[in-house]
Amino acid sequence: MLTPLFRKVLKVGVPFAAAFIGGTIYFSDAERQEKMALAFVDLREQIETRPEFMVNLLAIDGASDETAEDIREIFPIEFPVSSFDLELDDLQELIEGLPAVADASVRIRQGGILLAEVTERQPVALWRNRDGLGIVDIEGVVVGEVISRAERSDLPLVVGEGAERALPEALQVLHAARPLAGRVKGLVRMGERRWDVVLDRDQRIQLPAVGPVRALERVIVLNQVQDMLERDLVVVDMRLAERPTIRMNEAAIEEWWRVVKMSAEAE
Repeated sequence: MLTPLFRKVLKVGVPFAAAFIGGTIYFSDAERQEKMALAFVDLREQIETRPEFMVNLLAIDGASDETAEDIREIFPIEFPVSSFDLELDDLQELIEGLPAVADASVRIRQGGILLAEVTERQPVALWRNRDGLGIVDIEGVVVGEVISRAERSDLPLVVGEGAERALPEALQVLHAARPLAGRVKGLVRMGERRWDVVLDRDQRIQLPAVGPVRALERVIVLNQVQDMLERDLVVVDMRLAERPTIRMNEAAIEEWWRVVKMSAEAE
């Protein structure tokens, strides 16, 4: 009984075992368990709803008025709310799900403000397809819709299936077409592989699938030297670099045949 181990068991082990058994018997009562659970929930609620932990409003930075309104419409939180109840990653993913949003971050700022910092997608063109007229960014993501081109006359028009996936090339073609800017109505994607430049007066420049910018520059040079696009032609076909061709309109063809016929009769 005088050994150190026995004395340690007597001083520590026996009281611990007695306390453990007594506690187990005490807390095994269902009513006591329910009271303790309610007390824990109440204590937690008191802590979480303290003023320093409450979020009272949503602030949106970097978004246009229209995008900010869209964010507020889909926001699932009613303020005020405890910061402990906010899942910031889920809210960020929700905002980034909007078509007009390229990137977003959500954080709680001092003063009980939930701040959403947004980077919007930048429109670069109007894309006309079978579903209507959409506003697209450089990646071809539709960020909005318009009823008519007049609503966004500042943006160039691209038409056709696959046009939204080739916007970088389309913008290069439009940049090269600046000398014709007053006449360019838009670009049409043909067979999801090449472009037609559509001009006023029902004229088209058919570009090749490879090297469209260089082909268009050749047409512009010819036009500057010979006023080619001022003539009665419908199509300038540049699809074969070694054999560019032009197609005249019906009135010009009839006039040409009339001149040929007159020349034949004169002979």
